[in-house]
Amino acid sequence: MANPLTLEDQSAYLRNRRLGLLCLLSGSILFSCKAIVIKLAYQYAVSSISLLGLRMAFSLPLFLLIGYYRRERSSTHGKVKRGDYVALVLLGICGYYLASYTDFLGLRYLSAGMERLILFSYPTMVLVLQLMIFGVPIRRVQWIAVVICYGGITLAFSGADFSAGSNLPLGAGLILLSALLYSAFVIGSGRLAPRLGSIRFTSMALVVASVAVLTHVFFSGAPLLGLHYMVYVYGLIMAVFCTVIPSYLMTEGIRRLGAGDAAIVGAIGPVATIVLEYFVLGESLNLVQGLGAFLIISGVVLIGRSKGN
Repeated sequence: MANPLTLEDQSAYLRNRRLGLLCLLSGSILFSCKAIVIKLAYQYAVSSISLLGLRMAFSLPLFLLIGYYRRERSSTHGKVKRGDYVALVLLGICGYYLASYTDFLGLRYLSAGMERLILFSYPTMVLVLQLMIFGVPIRRVQWIAVVICYGGITLAFSGADFSAGSNLPLGAGLILLSALLYSAFVIGSGRLAPRLGSIRFTSMALVVASVAVLTHVFFSGAPLLGLHYMVYVYGLIMAVFCTVIPSYLMTEGIRRLGAGDAAIVGAIGPVATIVLEYFVLGESLNLVQGLGAFLIISGVVLIGRSKGN
């Protein structure tokens, strides 16, 4: 029979979860700022592909520098094995680049509201995949939190267009694939980050993702030079504050809370986007959306107050 945790151990465990929750909330909010920066940059007639290219072009040197600096200080973590390199490449390409690209393609065939509802099935996918592949049990509090958060997302986007779009089967399939690929990235982060270190894992995986995105941008022929100077300002802001910093925060949060709880906490992202659009862009916010935001926050709080076992 296992020895019960001492009060000191319990206190340290809860502090670890609270810090993980703080990392995830901060990372999700910063990621949500990306939508606001993109809308501001669109005032200067820049294409989405060019903006994506600038975002990753500015992010890549930072990932390389941070990864190199951390390489000198990674003796406390496990050695990167050959299989880890394969996993990192797959997670960077499939879990980040392809997940983003299939979401982008799916939006051609579905409304934005429908895309949000389908995409945020990923917390459930994370829980089910972990159960099927690794035998990680799904706690009752996780199911309750998922239902509460998903109901909140439905209400929060109640004013959005939920029409099927021009091709529902194709669009829904692409968005579901995006959710599945991102689920794999979250699960992979939860398995590798504790052993390799969250900073080293994030640096390596996101370097791969950045190279994949820039390769796509290069072959698409989208211009990265000769744009309005404010586009470069917004691109740099998006790289530093909406990509690099939140990427490290999210991975650290996943390392501390685990992939299942972290995926549910990520539902705070839509709330942050709606609130930021209201304050920064002057868009409307109604009572139903406020109720949806309250439900999402309730689900996140439920996970935050749970003991993770």
